[in-house]
Amino acid sequence: MLFIGLTGSIATGKSTVSSILAAPPYSLPIIDADVFARKVVEPGTRGYRAIVKYFGPTTPDLLAPITDSMPADGPDGKGRPLNRQALGKRIFGSSEERKNDRNVLNEIVHPAVRREVYKSIFRNYLGGSWAVVLDVPLLFESGWDRLSGVVMVVAVKDPKVQMQRLRKRDPHLSREEAQNRVLSQTDVRLKAKRCEARGKGKGVVIWNDGSKDELKANIDAALAEMRRDSPPWWNWICLLCPPIGVAAGAWVYWQNININKKWREMEAEEKSKL
Repeated sequence: MLFIGLTGSIATGKSTVSSILAAPPYSLPIIDADVFARKVVEPGTRGYRAIVKYFGPTTPDLLAPITDSMPADGPDGKGRPLNRQALGKRIFGSSEERKNDRNVLNEIVHPAVRREVYKSIFRNYLGGSWAVVLDVPLLFESGWDRLSGVVMVVAVKDPKVQMQRLRKRDPHLSREEAQNRVLSQTDVRLKAKRCEARGKGKGVVIWNDGSKDELKANIDAALAEMRRDSPPWWNWICLLCPPIGVAAGAWVYWQNININKKWREMEAEEKSKL
């Protein structure tokens, strides 16, 4: 089974690409890390309790406000849902305090999300899927690129396009808040460069500065190439002969380790020239 690692940055169109890949004619299974990230912090979960314990004392509006339909212990007695806007203000930004808060949240959420992702991958593997899309905003940062046969980065060349889309999507954000959210993530142009450095057949950048028709055409071309390089019959061989599947997965993982090593060497070389 081919793992397509899908990533991007905020307001570059990753969710749009994900929805296109999930719909006909592709109909690919989507393993959305954001969906799992919300699931593992629902009221009553271990992640929810950890977030409330750490952020609650210093974030008065961390939980949804109490109303007639939202009692103090939540609608199901497990607690009121998290106020994501309030939590977002705590973690987005470039200051050391915001970075520390963001790291704490990641340490709470990421391990639980990983467990859910692994279970979903296994189910799709047993189901005989030709490919599965790992929709992970922090694909490189969290190391999921090491499992991906192909990494797909959805990017825009013009930073102004990214800001315009973000403020149109989330009109409640001030310009400063929107800027903080963009700056809290790795620059999408750098992600695109890293993706291209993986080499032909292992990394593809979907530039999304234009229309939706142009976006679909770019996706069509990328998926056609993936099918040529990893045809469905190869997936069935790996499924029917697990040792071959394990060996193929190990080979991809080893290649990606070397790809990341070369990328770090390239980064170090470029920094030394500054």
